[in-house]
Amino acid sequence: MKKFRLITWIFCLPLLVAAQQHIPEMDDYHRFLKSKTMVVMDDALMSEYNMIIQEVMKRSWTITPYEIISSKEFDEVKDNPDLSFLMTTIVSFAKDKTKARYNFISLLMGEPKADVRTMPDLCSLPLSYTRVEEASYHYKLEAFVLFIQNHVKNVLENDKLIGERGFRHYNKDQGSLQGKKLLLTKEDLAKDLQTPQAVKAIYPYDFEIVSREDIADAIKRQDPDVVFLHKVGPEGTRIRARVYKLLVGAADSKLYYWDYGMIKHVSDDAFQEKDLKKLK
Repeated sequence: MKKFRLITWIFCLPLLVAAQQHIPEMDDYHRFLKSKTMVVMDDALMSEYNMIIQEVMKRSWTITPYEIISSKEFDEVKDNPDLSFLMTTIVSFAKDKTKARYNFISLLMGEPKADVRTMPDLCSLPLSYTRVEEASYHYKLEAFVLFIQNHVKNVLENDKLIGERGFRHYNKDQGSLQGKKLLLTKEDLAKDLQTPQAVKAIYPYDFEIVSREDIADAIKRQDPDVVFLHKVGPEGTRIRARVYKLLVGAADSKLYYWDYGMIKHVSDDAFQEKDLKKLK
C-alpha cells in the first residue's frame, strides 16, 4: 500500500508548531472552497479502504466537487493550487523518539513544487497505528469525512481553530453527553470496564457496549442521539506509542472528547476510568 509521510500533525503537537511547514493560513481555507477535491486511492489491490471511501464520498461529501484518482495521478497534479486532496498519510513525531508511525486521513491543498510534508494541512485525524488492522477504523470513515468538512466551515468562522489550538478548542467546548447514548466496544475499554455494571458505576449517562457493526450502522443512519468512541493505539504491537481517544457524534460529527498520551504499559492502551470521569 502506498501512503505518504508527514513529519508532524498540526493539532496535537504544540512543541513542534514552530518547526512545522504545513500549517495552513486562512487563505488556504478560502482557496479550498473554490477547489476540486481529489480523493487519492491507496495502491493496494482490492483495498477495502478504496471501496469504502468511494461510497462515503457519494453519501457525505458536499463541500466541493470531487474526483477519485490514483496515487500516481496525485504525483502528477499535486502542484496544482486549484486542487485539494483527501488522502491517507503516515505520520511520525520527531520529538517522541519512538519512531512510531500512525495512519491519518488528511485534507491537503495543492501548491507549486508541492511536497506532502509541506502542503497546507487543513485537517488531519488519526485513524490507527500503522501495524494495526485497517478494519479497526474503516467503519468510522463516514464520520471522519463529515468532521473534516465541518472543521473547515468552523475555521472559516473562527481562525483561532487553525493549527494545534483547533482540537483544544473542541475539547474545551465539548458539551454535555447528557441525552446522548455513548457507544463503546469491549476491545477499546480497559479490562476493569468491560461490563455494563463497571461502566455504570462511573458514568452517569446512557451508554451501551456494542459491536463495530452497531457503530457503523449508527454512523450510516447519522443517529443524532449517538456518540461513539474512536481509540487509536498500538493494540499490543508495541508499548511505547501514542494513544488517542476521541468521542464523536454519529450525526453531527461533533468532537465531544479528545485526549492523547504516550503509554507506558499495555494496560494504558484503552479507554479508562479516568476518561469516563472526565465526561461527567
